[in-house]
Amino acid sequence: MSFRSPLRVLRSDRPTVTLTAAGVSLLLLSALAVAPGRVPDREAAAFRVLNGTTVLPFVLVWPVMQLGNVVVVPVSALTAALFRRRRLAGELLVSGTAAYLAANEVKRLWPRNRPDGLLSGVVTRGAGARGGGFVSGHAATSTALAAVAWPWLPPPGRSAVSMLVVAVCLTRAYVGAHLPLDVVGGAGLGLAVAGVVRGT
Repeated sequence: MSFRSPLRVLRSDRPTVTLTAAGVSLLLLSALAVAPGRVPDREAAAFRVLNGTTVLPFVLVWPVMQLGNVVVVPVSALTAALFRRRRLAGELLVSGTAAYLAANEVKRLWPRNRPDGLLSGVVTRGAGARGGGFVSGHAATSTALAAVAWPWLPPPGRSAVSMLVVAVCLTRAYVGAHLPLDVVGGAGLGLAVAGVVRGT
């Protein structure tokens, strides 16, 4: 993987409040649609499509899903440091950690069960997820890392990280860990965190 010059990043990708505002809006809109004890019909239908698919075996889905694991935060920061992109390494470490911690706080503020506590017939793949469902920490962490790395990446790299974030979000519903609004809210939180970090 190659990174863009720090000077080009500073000149052509100056962070603005737009990213943070978009992320906060996405998070709040998702939160407003979340109701404790029930799942909107459209969200339930979308979840059943994702959760009920058998196109890919779990052994292939699991490693993709782990790209949203908090362990990826220091790994990504170390990778950037090895490429002598110290500023990027610091932003990855801060944004990934902040997104993970913020997701846990949102879970406390907006209590929502996991899919198997709200719907019947949920297919659980792998170890059952614990804790609150809204928001997805995997979605928040992977989105924050991708949004922070975005200015530093060439077009092919941007396409790659975008597809990986989408894949992480989809896999969380596929394994039965989160409902669609959980991952949408998590993505919004990740964008908001990345906007703050890029703006400092």
